[in-house]
Amino acid sequence: MPSPARSPMAAPQSFLWTRRVVLTLLAGFVLLPVYVMISSSLKPLQDVSGKFQWVPTRLTVQPYFDIWETVPLAEYFVNSLIVAGSATVLSVVIAVFSAYAVSRYSFRGKRVFTVTVLSTQMFPGILFLLPLFLIFVNIGNSTGLALYGSRGGLILTYLTFSLPFSIWMLIGYFDSIPKDLDEAAMVDGCGPIRALFRVVVPAAVPGIVAVSVYAFMTAWGEVLFASVMTNDATRTLAVGLQGYATQNDVYWNQVMAASLVVSVPVVAGFLLLQRYLVAGLTAGAVK
Repeated sequence: MPSPARSPMAAPQSFLWTRRVVLTLLAGFVLLPVYVMISSSLKPLQDVSGKFQWVPTRLTVQPYFDIWETVPLAEYFVNSLIVAGSATVLSVVIAVFSAYAVSRYSFRGKRVFTVTVLSTQMFPGILFLLPLFLIFVNIGNSTGLALYGSRGGLILTYLTFSLPFSIWMLIGYFDSIPKDLDEAAMVDGCGPIRALFRVVVPAAVPGIVAVSVYAFMTAWGEVLFASVMTNDATRTLAVGLQGYATQNDVYWNQVMAASLVVSVPVVAGFLLLQRYLVAGLTAGAVK
């Protein structure tokens, strides 16, 4: 029986096999560290500290119980959840109002504002570390408001680099939403604020979700500012994981177990919101 005719537009077999090989290698490159983390978290410390074994000879789940006792991981988890959640909510709320104003209204200094917001992304975060530290310390000395070493100070710190990107991204997304929707809502009696929440925000859900995921992931895994702006009571997970390294030893199996545990909220949230995230990242870039 003769084989069916091959479409002239079909990719050659060499390309298909090359693509499969490349994708397999990339998948292995991505999944290999995950396998090492999972396998190391299920080994006793002696097996992890010695020569690496691809197939564990002794399996144990004890590291997943020890991580809560070696360091106050639960306290660090709560601190990270409060800081990352608050920074995300504030970034989204402020960005929605700011982006709506820039997208729908013309005012003096509009171009300067948008360029300034975008230009803040050119500077590395470490450039703002010392100025923010001095500002927080001076505010605390002069007013008694303890920003340094507090959750509130860390939330304000995260807003300095999550808010500009959120505003810039939502401006592009709001520009892709027809202004006729706002005008129709206002004809029906809605004011600007009501039109924003009744018409624009529901249409911009994918973009808002994308901004929320970005702000949360940035705050959840940030290390540099958290290591300087926090103390023992406000330490976050990204910094608290260093507690598994002592002067005498490093509890590598607990480090791997804790890393997997703290990654669960981010991974679960990403998987649940992946559909909105992809739509928000692509639609906001098309005008």
